[in-house]
Amino acid sequence: MISQSLLFARAFEHQAEAAIPASARPVFHFTPRTGWMNDPNGFSYYKGQYHLFYQYYPYRTEWNSMHWGHAVSDDLLHWTYLPAALAPDEPYDSFGCFSGSAVTMDDGRQLLMYTGVRKTGGDEDRDHQTQCLAIGDGVNYVKYAGNPVLDEKDLPEGLSCHDFRDPHIWRDEDGRYNCIAGSCGKDRYGVMLLFRSEDGFSWKRVGTLIRDNGRFGRMWECPDFFMMDGKAVLIVSPQDMLPEGYEYQNGNGTLAQTGTFDEETGMFTPETQQALDYGIDFYAPQTLLAPDGRRIMIAWMQNWDTCRPPSYDERKWFGQMTIPRELFLRDGKFCQRPVRELESLRSGRVEYRDVTVSSRRVLPGVEGRPVELNLHIRPADGRTYYKFSLHIAEGEQAYTEVSYRPHESVLKLDRTFSGSRRAFIHQRRCLVKDRQGELDLRIIVDRFSVEVFVNDGEQTMTATIFTDPGAAGISFEADGEVRMDVIRYALDGGK
Repeated sequence: MISQSLLFARAFEHQAEAAIPASARPVFHFTPRTGWMNDPNGFSYYKGQYHLFYQYYPYRTEWNSMHWGHAVSDDLLHWTYLPAALAPDEPYDSFGCFSGSAVTMDDGRQLLMYTGVRKTGGDEDRDHQTQCLAIGDGVNYVKYAGNPVLDEKDLPEGLSCHDFRDPHIWRDEDGRYNCIAGSCGKDRYGVMLLFRSEDGFSWKRVGTLIRDNGRFGRMWECPDFFMMDGKAVLIVSPQDMLPEGYEYQNGNGTLAQTGTFDEETGMFTPETQQALDYGIDFYAPQTLLAPDGRRIMIAWMQNWDTCRPPSYDERKWFGQMTIPRELFLRDGKFCQRPVRELESLRSGRVEYRDVTVSSRRVLPGVEGRPVELNLHIRPADGRTYYKFSLHIAEGEQAYTEVSYRPHESVLKLDRTFSGSRRAFIHQRRCLVKDRQGELDLRIIVDRFSVEVFVNDGEQTMTATIFTDPGAAGISFEADGEVRMDVIRYALDGGK
């Protein structure tokens, strides 16, 4: 039976969605049906479609008691909203159905695992977090009568039930159900615990997957765990990280590690680590394995420190997901490309080869929003240059800048003049591989975002922007002399 809370949420979102015109949303980035959205949840392929659930508060554009929104897609770019999947309607999740994941059961049903949160009450009113299940058919989901299936009694001594969340569930080659969830103790350092089940309902703790001891921030959230190219991969979103040079500049960021996994002891031993994005807005990614073997990742295109610009109240929605990205390893490092399905949105190709840029330059036909730009820049005739810059979403007062200083090998993304009326984070830098001034950029611009893919995906920089959608100019500038190849495409309605 569907609860009154869920019925009310479904009725509200259906009505509220009608008041948001398509022109007020991105063209090909996912946004909530209405209200607030943060972490992707249950990103999965089920019954021949891609399913995306998401942390959701339908009633206002601000974080509150979490629901699970739901949508499906055939191509990862065009999404159809389905009714909200979960609402906080039980004693164990009365304050929210927090982040989790999804897996297909032997009988064809889909199993959702999520964090149920209630308040402890009393003088020290705190979150009490447990792991819960819901089972459904791809549209409607029923919460398991035995919830919660993991609670404080399943935690090792010293770990806190106030920080015990975000279960990532998968099935191994033997069909067993596995789950990792984050926790921490009084020191607030991240711990990932491994649990196992034969049927998906009765769970036992195997051990500690990994304990961070403070190297990478504090509490580790939103884990994802999978195998790639013979390596075990752990992706987490640590809180309160300290920067290391140009790494981990966002206090709440994302860390990817590869290593080895001992299935019997349940221990993960990391061998490499890196940030997954060097921009401003990227958090809580989830991945799925597509039917064609691609590992596809999507993330919340936002940052907890910059997520309340006042303009969102006018839009009636808050939060975007990144464009889904193909994730792969090259020379032991994670690389990312936009899903190849994006190429189906291309039109109006404009190409220039061997263009000289030595001052501000505009190229006829190279404009638009939404737009894709593919650039290859290099020093002219072997000379050096001091700086190359590109302005996108450019209007009379607005632009977003991507710039490169080859003598430092530093790429900068700057949205200072992108329409923001508040002084929060507007710039990020990353250190790219030195190639004697050569640089390849693939830049995807939608109505409210920019995503930069560097040197065929070796690094990415992601940011939301606030520029009026009518600002669609593109210009190039160099301090020194640069040779440039550029290919421009409109993307699904861009002009």
